[in-house]
Amino acid sequence: MTAEDSYGRLDDDDYPAFTMGRAAEMLSTSPAFLRALGENRLITPLRSEGGHRRYSRYQLRIAARARELVDQGTKIEDACRIVILEDQLEEARRINVEHRRAAEDVNPTVTA
Repeated sequence: MTAEDSYGRLDDDDYPAFTMGRAAEMLSTSPAFLRALGENRLITPLRSEGGHRRYSRYQLRIAARARELVDQGTKIEDACRIVILEDQLEEARRINVEHRRAAEDVNPTVTA
């Protein structure tokens, strides 16, 4: 692996760069909270060769949103479902924008 490959990972939102302890510290929460998010299938951390959980920046953003909801009094199971639905909605919106752009490229008279 070259230095350039290593530096490229710093910008990769999906690269599992953070240990459970570091992730919990960054989110001001406990490792048990992160495990609960996994049990509720909100995030699935990758595992190191030694079997330790590793989290990506994207997963930490998702976990932070769940933490906001839990801090507001939402049950963790419900918070996970809400975050999943929010993420699906955002993805659907992104796909719609892509389709609109593609349609405009094919037929410039089409308007949104």
